[in-house]
Amino acid sequence: MAPPMSAGEFLAALRAEGATVVEVDGWRTHNRAGHGAWGPVNGVMIHHTASWGTERAVRRCWRGRDDLPGPLAHGVIAKDGRVHLVGCGRVNHAGGGDSSVLRAVIAEKRLPRPRWADADGNVHFYGFECVNLGDGHDPWPKEQLLAIERVSAAICRHHGWNARSVIGHREWRPGKVDPVGFTMDWMRDRVQERLRA
Repeated sequence: MAPPMSAGEFLAALRAEGATVVEVDGWRTHNRAGHGAWGPVNGVMIHHTASWGTERAVRRCWRGRDDLPGPLAHGVIAKDGRVHLVGCGRVNHAGGGDSSVLRAVIAEKRLPRPRWADADGNVHFYGFECVNLGDGHDPWPKEQLLAIERVSAAICRHHGWNARSVIGHREWRPGKVDPVGFTMDWMRDRVQERLRA
Protein backbone atom coordinates (compact mmCIF):
# COMPACT_ATOMS: atom_id res chain seq x y z
CA MET A 1 0.00 0.00 0.00
CA ALA A 2 1.21 3.46 -0.81
CA PRO A 3 0.04 7.05 -0.84
CA PRO A 4 -0.93 8.18 -4.36
CA MET A 5 1.48 10.23 -6.42
CA SER A 6 0.93 13.95 -6.76
CA ALA A 7 0.29 15.25 -10.28
CA GLY A 8 3.90 16.40 -10.52
CA GLU A 9 5.27 13.05 -9.36
CA PHE A 10 2.96 11.20 -11.77
CA LEU A 11 4.05 13.30 -14.74
CA ALA A 12 7.74 13.01 -13.82
CA ALA A 13 7.52 9.22 -13.37
CA LEU A 14 5.89 8.72 -16.79
CA ARG A 15 8.41 10.92 -18.55
CA ALA A 16 11.37 9.32 -16.77
CA GLU A 17 10.20 5.94 -18.14
CA GLY A 18 10.17 7.36 -21.67
CA ALA A 19 6.41 7.82 -22.12
CA THR A 20 5.29 10.50 -24.57
CA VAL A 21 2.80 12.52 -22.53
CA VAL A 22 0.09 14.91 -23.70
CA GLU A 23 -1.27 17.07 -20.88
CA VAL A 24 -4.98 17.78 -21.39
CA ASP A 25 -5.77 21.20 -19.92
CA GLY A 26 -6.92 20.87 -16.32
CA TRP A 27 -5.95 17.21 -15.83
CA ARG A 28 -4.02 17.90 -12.60
CA THR A 29 -7.19 18.77 -10.67
CA HIS A 30 -9.77 16.80 -12.66
CA ASN A 31 -11.06 13.97 -10.43
CA ARG A 32 -13.97 12.62 -8.37
CA ALA A 33 -12.87 14.14 -5.08
CA GLY A 34 -15.69 14.01 -2.55
CA HIS A 35 -17.13 10.82 -4.04
CA GLY A 36 -14.95 8.32 -2.20
CA ALA A 37 -11.36 7.79 -1.17
CA TRP A 38 -8.29 7.94 -3.39
CA GLY A 39 -5.64 5.70 -1.91
CA PRO A 40 -3.89 3.89 -0.53
CA VAL A 41 -2.95 2.78 -4.04
CA ASN A 42 -1.99 -0.78 -4.86
CA GLY A 43 -1.76 -1.21 -8.62
CA VAL A 44 -2.34 -0.27 -12.24
CA MET A 45 -5.39 -1.32 -14.26
CA ILE A 46 -5.46 -1.54 -18.06
CA HIS A 47 -8.68 -1.14 -20.08
CA HIS A 48 -9.66 -0.80 -23.72
CA THR A 49 -12.06 1.91 -24.87
CA ALA A 50 -14.23 -0.32 -27.11
CA SER A 51 -14.24 2.61 -29.53
CA TRP A 52 -12.10 4.14 -32.25
CA GLY A 53 -10.39 7.51 -32.46
CA THR A 54 -8.10 9.20 -29.97
CA GLU A 55 -9.96 12.51 -29.86
CA ARG A 56 -13.26 10.76 -29.18
CA ALA A 57 -11.71 8.58 -26.46
CA VAL A 58 -10.02 11.51 -24.73
CA ARG A 59 -13.23 13.55 -24.80
CA ARG A 60 -15.29 10.67 -23.43
CA CYS A 61 -12.79 9.84 -20.69
CA TRP A 62 -12.70 13.51 -19.68
CA ARG A 63 -16.47 14.07 -19.66
CA GLY A 64 -17.75 10.62 -18.82
CA ARG A 65 -21.11 9.23 -19.86
CA ASP A 66 -24.69 10.00 -18.90
CA ASP A 67 -24.58 7.19 -16.34
CA LEU A 68 -20.98 7.69 -15.17
CA PRO A 69 -19.30 11.08 -14.66
CA GLY A 70 -15.74 11.65 -15.80
CA PRO A 71 -12.89 11.36 -15.60
CA LEU A 72 -12.99 7.70 -16.59
CA ALA A 73 -9.21 7.16 -16.43
CA HIS A 74 -5.97 8.80 -15.44
CA GLY A 75 -4.71 8.51 -19.00
CA VAL A 76 -5.78 7.51 -22.50
CA ILE A 77 -3.16 5.61 -24.49
CA ALA A 78 -3.48 6.27 -28.22
CA LYS A 79 -2.48 3.88 -30.99
CA ASP A 80 0.55 6.07 -31.72
CA GLY A 81 1.75 5.56 -28.14
CA ARG A 82 0.99 9.03 -26.82
CA VAL A 83 -0.44 9.09 -23.30
CA HIS A 84 -3.15 11.74 -22.88
CA LEU A 85 -3.50 12.64 -19.19
CA VAL A 86 -7.14 13.37 -18.28
CA GLY A 87 -7.29 12.99 -14.50
CA CYS A 88 -5.37 12.93 -11.26
CA GLY A 89 -6.86 11.53 -8.08
CA ARG A 90 -9.92 9.34 -7.80
CA VAL A 91 -11.41 8.57 -11.23
CA ASN A 92 -14.28 6.33 -12.34
CA HIS A 93 -12.48 3.52 -14.15
CA ALA A 94 -12.34 0.32 -12.10
CA GLY A 95 -15.64 0.21 -10.23
CA GLY A 96 -16.45 -2.74 -8.05
CA GLY A 97 -14.27 -5.83 -8.17
CA ASP A 98 -13.18 -8.85 -6.21
CA SER A 99 -11.54 -8.20 -2.83
CA SER A 100 -9.58 -11.46 -3.17
CA VAL A 101 -8.00 -10.04 -6.34
CA LEU A 102 -7.13 -6.87 -4.44
CA ARG A 103 -5.47 -8.93 -1.70
CA ALA A 104 -3.45 -10.82 -4.33
CA VAL A 105 -2.34 -7.55 -5.94
CA ILE A 106 -1.28 -6.17 -2.56
CA ALA A 107 0.68 -9.36 -1.86
CA GLU A 108 2.00 -9.44 -5.46
CA LYS A 109 0.79 -13.02 -5.87
CA ARG A 110 -0.91 -14.86 -8.74
CA LEU A 111 -4.43 -13.56 -9.25
CA PRO A 112 -7.50 -15.63 -8.46
CA ARG A 113 -10.38 -15.61 -10.90
CA PRO A 114 -12.72 -12.73 -10.02
CA ARG A 115 -16.06 -13.88 -8.61
CA TRP A 116 -17.48 -10.88 -6.75
CA ALA A 117 -17.69 -7.12 -6.93
CA ASP A 118 -17.27 -6.36 -3.24
CA ALA A 119 -14.36 -3.87 -3.32
CA ASP A 120 -14.05 -0.36 -4.80
CA GLY A 121 -11.22 -0.38 -7.32
CA ASN A 122 -11.37 3.37 -7.88
CA VAL A 123 -9.71 3.75 -4.47
CA HIS A 124 -6.76 1.47 -5.22
CA PHE A 125 -5.84 1.52 -8.91
CA TYR A 126 -4.36 3.94 -11.41
CA GLY A 127 -6.30 3.41 -14.64
CA PHE A 128 -5.46 3.69 -18.34
CA GLU A 129 -7.91 3.43 -21.21
CA CYS A 130 -6.28 2.21 -24.42
CA VAL A 131 -7.83 3.09 -27.77
CA ASN A 132 -9.00 -0.22 -29.24
CA LEU A 133 -12.33 -1.60 -30.44
CA GLY A 134 -11.89 -4.65 -28.25
CA ASP A 135 -13.25 -6.94 -30.95
CA GLY A 136 -10.17 -9.16 -31.21
CA HIS A 137 -9.41 -7.83 -34.71
CA ASP A 138 -8.43 -4.22 -34.08
CA PRO A 139 -4.62 -4.24 -33.95
CA TRP A 140 -2.41 -3.16 -31.06
CA PRO A 141 0.46 -1.24 -32.65
CA LYS A 142 3.90 -1.76 -31.12
CA GLU A 143 3.98 1.91 -30.08
CA GLN A 144 0.80 1.50 -28.06
CA LEU A 145 1.94 -1.71 -26.39
CA LEU A 146 5.25 -0.06 -25.51
CA ALA A 147 3.36 2.86 -23.96
CA ILE A 148 1.29 0.47 -21.82
CA GLU A 149 4.52 -1.19 -20.71
CA ARG A 150 6.12 2.17 -19.93
CA VAL A 151 3.29 3.70 -17.90
CA SER A 152 2.85 0.48 -15.94
CA ALA A 153 6.57 0.22 -15.19
CA ALA A 154 6.75 3.92 -14.29
CA ILE A 155 4.10 3.57 -11.61
CA CYS A 156 5.50 0.27 -10.32
CA ARG A 157 9.01 1.72 -10.18
CA HIS A 158 7.86 4.79 -8.25
CA HIS A 159 6.03 2.71 -5.65
CA GLY A 160 8.53 -0.17 -5.48
CA TRP A 161 6.04 -2.72 -6.86
CA ASN A 162 6.68 -5.61 -9.21
CA ALA A 163 4.70 -6.39 -12.36
CA ARG A 164 2.10 -8.41 -10.46
CA SER A 165 0.68 -5.03 -9.45
CA VAL A 166 -0.48 -4.54 -13.08
CA ILE A 167 -3.85 -6.08 -13.96
CA GLY A 168 -6.49 -5.97 -16.66
CA HIS A 169 -10.07 -4.93 -16.01
CA ARG A 170 -11.16 -8.49 -16.85
CA GLU A 171 -8.99 -9.75 -14.00
CA TRP A 172 -10.73 -7.45 -11.53
CA ARG A 173 -14.45 -7.78 -12.15
CA PRO A 174 -16.61 -10.69 -13.34
CA GLY A 175 -18.12 -10.09 -16.78
CA LYS A 176 -15.44 -7.66 -17.98
CA VAL A 177 -13.37 -8.64 -21.03
CA ASP A 178 -10.85 -5.85 -21.45
CA PRO A 179 -8.26 -5.66 -22.69
CA VAL A 180 -8.86 -8.00 -25.66
CA GLY A 181 -5.99 -8.74 -28.03
CA PHE A 182 -3.12 -9.58 -25.69
CA THR A 183 -2.79 -11.40 -22.40
CA MET A 184 -2.00 -9.61 -19.18
CA ASP A 185 0.57 -12.29 -18.31
CA TRP A 186 2.43 -11.33 -21.50
CA MET A 187 2.24 -7.64 -20.62
CA ARG A 188 3.36 -8.30 -17.05
CA ASP A 189 6.41 -10.14 -18.42
CA ARG A 190 7.26 -7.06 -20.47
CA VAL A 191 6.80 -4.76 -17.49
CA GLN A 192 8.96 -6.97 -15.28
CA GLU A 193 11.75 -7.06 -17.85
CA ARG A 194 11.67 -3.26 -17.97
CA LEU A 195 11.77 -3.03 -14.19
CA ARG A 196 14.80 -5.32 -14.07
CA ALA A 197 16.59 -3.03 -16.53
